[in-house]
Amino acid sequence: MPAHSIKTVQKIPVSLEKAWEFFSNPANLQAITPGDMGFKIISKHHGEKMYAGQLIEYTVKPVLGIPVYWMTEITQVKDRQYFIDEQRFGPYALWHHQHHFREIDGGVEMTDIIHYKNPLWFLGKLANTLFVKNKLNNIFNYRFQKVEELFGKWPGGQPIQVEIN
Repeated sequence: MPAHSIKTVQKIPVSLEKAWEFFSNPANLQAITPGDMGFKIISKHHGEKMYAGQLIEYTVKPVLGIPVYWMTEITQVKDRQYFIDEQRFGPYALWHHQHHFREIDGGVEMTDIIHYKNPLWFLGKLANTLFVKNKLNNIFNYRFQKVEELFGKWPGGQPIQVEIN
């Protein structure tokens, strides 16, 4: 069974430095995650500045308020251009999340590309169809709105661009 993918693109009216400073700080992830996810960073030694090899531990409550342990590793970082996190332990069989930042006229274009695969073969595929895909879409729509609240709306009201396969 192939992995699923999501791509989102959002334009943000801030400097590249300000966008990078915010999004590359793990502590800020909670601010842009829906409250009903019960997202909480539980690692104590992950540091404040992102680096390759960094491990970050969380708990999330994606379904029925049941807490799930999740550990990701920051596998690659190129300052003010991109970073990649990969699940080391958690709810997915595969989780690979690229975060790209590109300076454009008037701000930054931020692109997220996620490849994920649910466990449990055909049951995972069924779960994706029934709720995982929609949950991830809702998370990224929420994130889009929170980023607009924090940094302002892009002139012209550009909607979030989401592609889910």
